[in-house]
Amino acid sequence: MSIPIASTSINGSEIAIIGLAGRFPGAKNINELWNNLQNGIESISFFSDEELLAAGIDEELLSSQNYVKAHAVIEDAELFDASFFGFNPREAEITDPQHRIFLECAWQALENAGYKSGIEKCPIGVFAGSGLNSYLLNLYLNRNAISVADFSREVFKPRKNVTFSTA
Repeated sequence: MSIPIASTSINGSEIAIIGLAGRFPGAKNINELWNNLQNGIESISFFSDEELLAAGIDEELLSSQNYVKAHAVIEDAELFDASFFGFNPREAEITDPQHRIFLECAWQALENAGYKSGIEKCPIGVFAGSGLNSYLLNLYLNRNAISVADFSREVFKPRKNVTFSTA
């Protein structure tokens, strides 16, 4: 029986994962996530009827036996530094919170890897992907939050794509 040996040839398409970042319910970074996992710390938040009513949950919905009074909360999602990422206040307000957190994590991953923006001589990148997200559609359906004109501008803006705006 022969043991496979890793190839030592280099063809120019090699990549190395050297930085990680993430934000999770109950964990602001990868280290906190691992600590929670190792110590069996519950990261789902459970809410009382009073908290849910104060948050605007309909009383009829709240009394349904199928309503789950829990949520996976990511702390500080509202603390996005819009100007740092080149967003004006209105863009930041209507940009999907997941998109904003992703941008922050991409930056943190590069910092975690030891890269400093603007001084690197070699190519670096963040690999990203996303699926269809209904956030903007839900925002559009809430006429108090966004106008049809704002919706059209935002949908067709190239940087609304997660991978484009990360680059």
